[in-house]
Amino acid sequence: GLDKICFQAKTPVKSSKKKPLTQQDRELNHLISSIRIKVEHVFGKVKAYKIFSTTYRNHRRRFNLRMNLICGIINQELAI
Repeated sequence: GLDKICFQAKTPVKSSKKKPLTQQDRELNHLISSIRIKVEHVFGKVKAYKIFSTTYRNHRRRFNLRMNLICGIINQELAI
């Protein structure tokens, strides 16, 4: 299903009882997870500001401004 939406999306290879993972599949899964964890950490930092983790109840036209400000603050923290 994900391939239909975004053809560049990479998902980990899963194993089964009949077909265990090869060394190449394990290395691919490790590469995917090392990239994904960086993105997930940023999502966690954004959720700390409660703009994604709760319902946004303010004016919709100001959402982009507030989101850009929060992302700027997070980028500034990561640069230090």
